[in-house]
Amino acid sequence: MNVRIAGSVAYLEGNWTMTGVSANIDSLIHTLDLLESEGKKSFQVHCGQIEEADTSGLQILNAWVECARHRGIELKLVNMTDGMRRAIHELGFSQCFSATYSD
Repeated sequence: MNVRIAGSVAYLEGNWTMTGVSANIDSLIHTLDLLESEGKKSFQVHCGQIEEADTSGLQILNAWVECARHRGIELKLVNMTDGMRRAIHELGFSQCFSATYSD
């Protein structure tokens, strides 16, 4: 699991399963600090390089999006793979991400 920031775009990459995110919680917190320091109020979050996502990964992603919102930053999930859309739907996260993603 990796998050890169370039301008007003954050790129999510890699394994967003329990295995992939559990060792990287600190980097997500650091990324929120970086987003906040940019002074911008909205970012696109490209999800096209997420290789795999499970319930744990989607819970962490949802918490990350909500933490950003509490900091006054709106994140818009874009470029989701069909597999990620399917995981969101099949694992019951449609309501959580309905306002934050588009194609």
